[in-house]
Amino acid sequence: MEAVNDLQYKDVPEPKCPEGWAIVQVKATGICSSDIPRIFTKGTYHFPTIPGHEFSGVVTQVGQSSDEEWVGKRVGVFPLIPCKRCPQCEQKKYELCENYDYTGSRRDGAFAEYVAVPVWNLIEIPENVSFHSAAMFEPLAVALHAVKRAGVQAGKSVAVIGTGMIGIAVAQWARSLGADPVYVIGRNEVKRKLIDPLPGISYASDLTELQAFDTVIEAVGTPEAIAESIEIAMPEGHVLFMGNPSGDILLEQAVYWKILRKQLHVAGTWNSSYDGRNASDWTEVIEALSKGKINAEELISHRFPKEQLFAGLELMRAHKEPYCKVMIDWEEA
Repeated sequence: MEAVNDLQYKDVPEPKCPEGWAIVQVKATGICSSDIPRIFTKGTYHFPTIPGHEFSGVVTQVGQSSDEEWVGKRVGVFPLIPCKRCPQCEQKKYELCENYDYTGSRRDGAFAEYVAVPVWNLIEIPENVSFHSAAMFEPLAVALHAVKRAGVQAGKSVAVIGTGMIGIAVAQWARSLGADPVYVIGRNEVKRKLIDPLPGISYASDLTELQAFDTVIEAVGTPEAIAESIEIAMPEGHVLFMGNPSGDILLEQAVYWKILRKQLHVAGTWNSSYDGRNASDWTEVIEALSKGKINAEELISHRFPKEQLFAGLELMRAHKEPYCKVMIDWEEA
């Protein structure tokens, strides 16, 4: 990425591998919805930059002999690189790091054949989990983190506003935890085809037909979606905001009054918990995928070879057709 809206195919040197780092040969990369404004309108933190932060691959090299066990392993990668020094990092809340680095925006990422990452950020893929599914570890972990932050409980009702990949994943996680009923709310009836086959999850497009919900999770990032979230939450209900903001978020006075008069519990979320091989959102995602509790493959609506990366990006940018997760294959995945 040479500049905003200037993405080019180029041969570049393979990344260097210092001590404590590894080189991953990329097998599959998901295009995140955040990649679209990053590439076409907002830019990254420096140029040139190789975007891409949802990926899986195989470790081909490590920077020190003590990490040799990783060579040849199939891995997913936590894209956030924490400083390990700030107060949040000292509490192992690495997703809240004050001075983090980030693969694909602050440093070169996975729209490439090779990417350098710290060994700490590697997590091994079980044999029964595909590279495609492993490339979705990050968004699936973000969705799980949101469900936890929202306090979803068995037997309680949940509504998810937004039919993107993460919104649908949130609904899957809520249902797996015993929430009932679980609704995904959207405006695109074509997306119903993705949601209707999912056990225990319903689709709705008309808010007037819905009850009030114990928990509402907003996964769009527009003022309209936020207002809808507050509207359909029951008194003393929980509302969680996770959608990347489309711009300034302004609340009308009537919407703000509903927060007060319903005494709503309002929270936000960003990213996911991760701590290497220790228990975290990421280890829970891997366990759920390996045991078939969550079906990630069904969330992939489009697959493109690396030569057609631009086609995948343009499909999402222009909304040429309905999509869920767009996946890029860098080799046979």
